[in-house]
Amino acid sequence: MAVTASLVKELRERTGLGMMECKKALVETDGDIELAIDNLRKSGQAKAAKKAGRTAAEGVVIAKVSGDGKTGILLEVNSETDFVARDDNFLQFANTVADRVLNSGETDVAKLAALPMTDGGSDTVEDARSALVQKIGENIQVRRAYALNADGVVSAYVHGGKIGVLVGLKGGNEELAKDVAMHVAASNPLVVNPQQVDQATLDKEKEIYSAQAAESGKPADIVEKMVQGRLSKFLKEVSLVDQPFVKDPDTTVGKLVKGAGAEVVAFTRIEVGEGIEKEASDFAAEVMAQARGQ
Repeated sequence: MAVTASLVKELRERTGLGMMECKKALVETDGDIELAIDNLRKSGQAKAAKKAGRTAAEGVVIAKVSGDGKTGILLEVNSETDFVARDDNFLQFANTVADRVLNSGETDVAKLAALPMTDGGSDTVEDARSALVQKIGENIQVRRAYALNADGVVSAYVHGGKIGVLVGLKGGNEELAKDVAMHVAASNPLVVNPQQVDQATLDKEKEIYSAQAAESGKPADIVEKMVQGRLSKFLKEVSLVDQPFVKDPDTTVGKLVKGAGAEVVAFTRIEVGEGIEKEASDFAAEVMAQARGQ
């Protein structure tokens, strides 16, 4: 049977795959569309595994907060390109997985992959991911998930789909927590308060400051005062409560929260692709490869 444009169109509509993949599948089955669909379904896992080795450093961060405002989650789902990160199918998948994280409380991505995608459903999160890889044609990974609980209120803020923040307050309200979350997104503090900075970080900073101060040629006691002064400044810069509030630099976040009768319990901040070494890509070559069905 001849492989016509209408057959390719029908297969694309039924599978959501690209034109070249559909045409190739129909050629291999001599135009038998049902057999082509079966073959494509059977090869789905192989396609997903093949694409799994490709770097996925783009993507999206999804935030969800429970109805009672006591629990929030962050989820990062990665793709190879920012174009796919804006795709409706990709975003629907990411949002559905985020709902699963919120409802189940599971933040271990390996265990999350084995959970049903939806309540009562037979397909797992991993099944849905593999199907999406086959449909979209890119490596897609559920990279990490976090949950935050607070006796007071939890609020979430996502900036441009790329930076996600959860903030938990003891006391206060959702509006205050949202303001603090926006501040965390912008200022990227390391800890809530200075006491939480670990000793290894302090030792490293002190070593750097000591080497810099020693070059001044000043007496040892003066050098020590210089080092302590710089350490004190560093602690204020990386501690959320000591940072100038982004909406009102004349007050610190700590004073803002305390003035509302609240306390910052914890925060979590993640950014899409952080820590992933991105590969240099030749966009023109990628387009040509896709056109050739590679």
